[in-house]
Amino acid sequence: MSVYVQAKLSTWWTILRIALEERLVYRGDFALGTLMRFLPIITQIFLWSAIFAAVNVGSGGDQKIAGFYTIHTMIAYYLLTMVSRAFSSMPGLASGVALQVRNGEIKKFLIQPVDMVGFLLMGRIAHKLAYYSVALLPFALVFYLCGGYFSHHYAAPGVGAPSAQRISVFISSLLLGFMLGYFLELCIGLISFWFLEVTSLIFVYNLLTFFLSGHMFPLDLLPDSARAIVDWMPLRYLAYFPAAVLLGRVGEDQLWTELLLEAGWVLFFIVLSRWMFSRGVKRYSGYGG
Repeated sequence: MSVYVQAKLSTWWTILRIALEERLVYRGDFALGTLMRFLPIITQIFLWSAIFAAVNVGSGGDQKIAGFYTIHTMIAYYLLTMVSRAFSSMPGLASGVALQVRNGEIKKFLIQPVDMVGFLLMGRIAHKLAYYSVALLPFALVFYLCGGYFSHHYAAPGVGAPSAQRISVFISSLLLGFMLGYFLELCIGLISFWFLEVTSLIFVYNLLTFFLSGHMFPLDLLPDSARAIVDWMPLRYLAYFPAAVLLGRVGEDQLWTELLLEAGWVLFFIVLSRWMFSRGVKRYSGYGG
């Protein structure tokens, strides 16, 4: 290993360690925030119960919509998408980058031997590590209390418990979802090199993500014409894909192909973010003391 690579790794480790120590100060807030995050589950259970009851009036038994989703599957899906979004969501990243460009704070990355893209990435990794180290118990409690939805889903004919391959793809998709969410939102923030005010753009992106990532409802429920478009977008990997893998909505023969497609999107946005940052700093101008 070259001296340059060793120096880079040492720098990134130092940044990660300091960022992790800083975020562990807020461990109480993380734990409370996690419990508050799961409170809407109660509302979702009542909401989807009412929807299923209205669609299947008088049918009785295990009601379904779209030929697959029972009330148990829907709640299980919703819980899994919350895990997916906990990995892929990057609150404040794009707006924070835009603010640094607009206020001139980004100049510290231009005059110091610290790469902004890597620095922010280490900060986000530290945030997720600190968050999950504290939030693991609240997550486990909620999934334990709602375990009946999963057991009922996997007990359905033709479903069965997820295989080791599915679990491996699920975990890999969560890690890739983190990378995809980071570099995608970073690219949104880097647009501020060309347009200083990107608040409206961030709002549109968040709105599209909420609907087209599968966070609000399973993408299976979209019409075929809309689903054909959404399937070509990277947003579905932020919430829908990991949940669909674990619930058996992705065929065994498609698991690794879909995972490679997700990795391809990650690579695309890594290259795009590097290109945008390189081009952006060449046109960046700062004035004042």
